[in-house]
Amino acid sequence: MKYAFVKAAILDGSRDMEPVFGKAVIVEDGIITEIVPEAELPEGCEIIDLDGRYMLPGLINMHVHIPSSGKPKKGKTDYNKIAKLLRFGAARMVVKTMMAGLAKDQLLSGTTTIRAVGGVLNFDTELRDRILRGEKDGPRILASDYAVSVPGGHMTGSVALPANSEDEAAVMVYELSKQKVDWIKLMITGGVLDAEVPGEPGVLKMPESYIKAACSQAHELGYKVAAHVEGTEGLELALANGVDTIEHGGKPSEKSRELFRSSGAALIATISPAIPFAVMDPAVSGADEIGQINGKALMDNMIECIKACREDGIRVGLGTDTGCPFVTHYDMWRELWYFNKYIGAEPAECIWRATRLNAEIAGIDDVTGSIEPGKCADLMIVSGNPLEDLTTLREPCMVVARGKIFRDPKPRRIKAVDQALDAVMQQ
Repeated sequence: MKYAFVKAAILDGSRDMEPVFGKAVIVEDGIITEIVPEAELPEGCEIIDLDGRYMLPGLINMHVHIPSSGKPKKGKTDYNKIAKLLRFGAARMVVKTMMAGLAKDQLLSGTTTIRAVGGVLNFDTELRDRILRGEKDGPRILASDYAVSVPGGHMTGSVALPANSEDEAAVMVYELSKQKVDWIKLMITGGVLDAEVPGEPGVLKMPESYIKAACSQAHELGYKVAAHVEGTEGLELALANGVDTIEHGGKPSEKSRELFRSSGAALIATISPAIPFAVMDPAVSGADEIGQINGKALMDNMIECIKACREDGIRVGLGTDTGCPFVTHYDMWRELWYFNKYIGAEPAECIWRATRLNAEIAGIDDVTGSIEPGKCADLMIVSGNPLEDLTTLREPCMVVARGKIFRDPKPRRIKAVDQALDAVMQQ
């Protein structure tokens, strides 16, 4: 199949991108083969007229938990009960079906690649492979399956399993390699969702020896390591012992800034999950006093960490932490908007971070992340200019994933979540 996109304003995903007019993007067998003047179209192309709309690379979401919808829940989740249910085949089928639908919502929102960093059993890799075989429509998935945590650690019993020793941490990494994961995920500190006292989210949970053992085994097997980190001590130990991407971030110290520079690690900014706790009316979010205190502290520390890394020239990618309360599978565009509002980055920089730079951090920049010959046709078409207004990314007119076209895409939406987050954007 060979077709040509014409009459589009092309935003190629580069750092200082400007709209390019009068060019046609030629796609054959899912790959961008040429970008030529519209007057020089090759023969044999089906013409797809975009009528002046804006074309940009499909977004890349670097932090997703596929099994959760992001719909807010009342009270604490009983993860042990869920784990017991997953022993039954019928429950597993329900979860797998739900995950396929949620992943498709990511795609239909314009996110053509996701990095799944903490899931249920081997369901992430299984879904990844079904999408690659064409059995399901969905984004490209970089899967880690379950994360490695510790007893009492962040998300243990849900999307993470506990290691009881440094040797066991290394063995868990080895077992994950047998599931053919793409990344390894560690849970190094606590988090807002499981904190019971003020200031607890950033508390170190995983001993340094476990971090070192897991990272060493992962690197020996050819994997990069992502780590949940929300505190200064955890940040320093993660960077000192081989973690490749810091997820969320903690209050930066001079030591952590130097370790970022010397290690080459990247930071994945996730402002989205802090918004309900730190900014939203608690009558709407349902956050208790401890959640609000911890959420506000986390948001302040993350923003400080992002700004420090940006100042130091450290790569900062974008992810949403999809699955947390009020963080849905169709709202990657909001993370760009938050980065613009709270960090002060121009829209072009936000788009670059969510496309080309995210691809580079993920190690797939030879495949996707920009509009240029040789890259996969992962595209998002919107009606307005996102360099002037990032909210135009909210409802794409068309999404193209590995060359397959989805016209007038409609992800399933959660009305109450949309209303609450839209109200935050008006503050």
